[in-house]
Amino acid sequence: MTKHVNDSDPILSIKDLKVRQNGVEILKGINWTVLPGQHWAILGPNGCGKSTLISAITAYVTPVEGSLELIGQRYGEADWQELRKQIGIVSSTLTSRVPADETAVTTVHSGESAQLDYWSREDNLDRTKALRCMGKMAIRSLAEREWGILSQGERQKVFIARSLMLDPKLIILDEPCAGLDPVARERFLRSIQKLIQKKRSPSIVFVTHHIEEIVPEITHVLLIKNGKVLNSGTKREVLNSKNLSAVFGADLKASKRPKLDRWTLSLN
Repeated sequence: MTKHVNDSDPILSIKDLKVRQNGVEILKGINWTVLPGQHWAILGPNGCGKSTLISAITAYVTPVEGSLELIGQRYGEADWQELRKQIGIVSSTLTSRVPADETAVTTVHSGESAQLDYWSREDNLDRTKALRCMGKMAIRSLAEREWGILSQGERQKVFIARSLMLDPKLIILDEPCAGLDPVARERFLRSIQKLIQKKRSPSIVFVTHHIEEIVPEITHVLLIKNGKVLNSGTKREVLNSKNLSAVFGADLKASKRPKLDRWTLSLN
């Protein structure tokens, strides 16, 4: 039975979460809460535990200690297969599994069943909602284009449209700009801004190690280092030279570009 959740209740609540793999503690007591209306960036160096945290949230790795609640449902007490449908996830690991000859609209439609490589592929499928979700990402013109000829940026947008099929409460973007050239990256980031600006937008979690990718609509930042939360809070509280130097282990200067409300990072 689905638990009733108030609009003010956390979308995601993590307390003292620990994950151990091959005898090594990867996550060392993570505490983090995502409330409705918040949009987060997870920032940290390679190997800090970002990907493991995402895998724990999506139940692909099992915590050894702590608690994890999604939409009011507690990990270990709820059907996480069903709860996964409340989370949209975009990552290169998933996009590599799409058949080259599958059309973009079919990939988006497969989000309705939360399955890739949509085996039925029936010609009479009702694709109205899939096209509407593609419209939200301004890629409706790609509907009949095959996956194999889409650019990396187009594929990422298709996957976000796919995640919208089940009206998720949360969308996780796991280093979505990896492999994009500067122009494609900026176009992709603009599409994320427009998505967040829409009414009833799902909460976004944007995983990256580039502060330049943190768009103005991101409200909060979680800094992770060596499997621990180094700092978390609003962008104003967290994004500064001291915190970023600590998380990346170097003498860094964080600068804000006022007109764009975007940040850059440089070595001192």
